[in-house]
Amino acid sequence: MSSAPEKFDAWDIKESGPADASTRVLLLPGGMCSTAFYDDLMAAPPLATAPVRLVAATLPGHAGTTPPRDLSMENYAALAGALAAERGCGVVVGHSIGANIALEMAAGGHFAGPVVLLSPAFSASDEDKALAIANSLGRVPGVGMLAWAGLLKLTPRVMVSRLPPARREELTAEFEKNDPAFCRQVIRHYFDYLDRYRDLVARLRDSGVPAWVVRGDHDDVGLSEEERAGLEAIPDVTMVSVPDAGHLVMVDQPVAVAEVVARAALG
Repeated sequence: MSSAPEKFDAWDIKESGPADASTRVLLLPGGMCSTAFYDDLMAAPPLATAPVRLVAATLPGHAGTTPPRDLSMENYAALAGALAAERGCGVVVGHSIGANIALEMAAGGHFAGPVVLLSPAFSASDEDKALAIANSLGRVPGVGMLAWAGLLKLTPRVMVSRLPPARREELTAEFEKNDPAFCRQVIRHYFDYLDRYRDLVARLRDSGVPAWVVRGDHDDVGLSEEERAGLEAIPDVTMVSVPDAGHLVMVDQPVAVAEVVARAALG
């Protein structure tokens, strides 16, 4: 991990909403995803008609973008915190790994909240089993690169059945931009982060920021009963379950998620 914040100016950014809006929201996509995964959310009526500027930023290195030097989650949180400050964003929304980065922005003192966490993992055991297996295989010399190359070829085929027909071609094409070598490294850092802190519910609690934890009712990423009880006991955390939604909750039900984001941004 970097001892000093890394300077990074190669963000891939998409913006919408009034340019002069006083309320600005930073949107961080999930791992191996791009800003395109937020298009439906950004166009949903609760946000499209609100006095809010939306700033979607692909995590550096993901979906074929330029990576930072330091791939640790802590460095990503520092970089995203600097971007939020630069763009005047007072709310951060993160999906999946992007949600964990948003959590770490708050926990690491890079952002004062509020945050909207879409389908985060609060421990390594919560993570999607296919991703966990890919991470384990990725650490095996001579096997790791083959495993990741295979995963990146297979995943778009699996994603097709989980995406709205109108978005399938575009979103799978975005995913196919990923580089196996980068994914192998960054996911290793991500699981190292989960192992390093272990109890991310407590880390969110201790950050003191207002947070919404939003999950689809058939999310592939788990949440243990102990974690759920811990989250429900935090006064500043609001739990939201979205019906008829999986891990890509903001793609499956963009209006429902947009309502939560608008509530976090506008009160």
